[in-house]
Amino acid sequence: MTRPARVLMVCTGNICRSTMAHAILEQAAARAGVDVVVDSAGVSDEEQGNPIDRRAARVLRDAGYIVPDHRARQIRTGELGEWDLVLAMTSRHLSVLERLADRAGIEHEGAPASAADLLSVDAPRICLYRDLDPEGSGDVPDPWYGGHQDFLDTLEVIERVTPVIVDLVR
Repeated sequence: MTRPARVLMVCTGNICRSTMAHAILEQAAARAGVDVVVDSAGVSDEEQGNPIDRRAARVLRDAGYIVPDHRARQIRTGELGEWDLVLAMTSRHLSVLERLADRAGIEHEGAPASAADLLSVDAPRICLYRDLDPEGSGDVPDPWYGGHQDFLDTLEVIERVTPVIVDLVR
């Protein structure tokens, strides 16, 4: 029996982008009957223990998603080796993750090209979330400093990338 793929979403404080991506992937995978373990974390401890941002929760709820009972957490250096796919929301987050992996002596690869490629190595794949975006790459927009439309823009990116991730872990 093969184990489910393990996917970790990472942003700054783990209350907006990574939490939204976590919830949406978990729910999309469940609807598709795909067995996957999903979690999220932040590179910072500034939001440690806090729930999902109320604006992110509203956008998820309005879009028909179940809002998770979530508490923000900071990524632990040693845990990177536990994941098959670690998705950084920005290039800054990616740099932090790569440094953490290097410091822990964890070999890592870049973005997977296919589902077979995802699990073909024993090392985690650490890449930008938008490396899997069919419409381009770059950072996932940070809605924290903006308004409702910024959260909708973030939701749009996540909803576009989620089916790609589901196909990868299928």
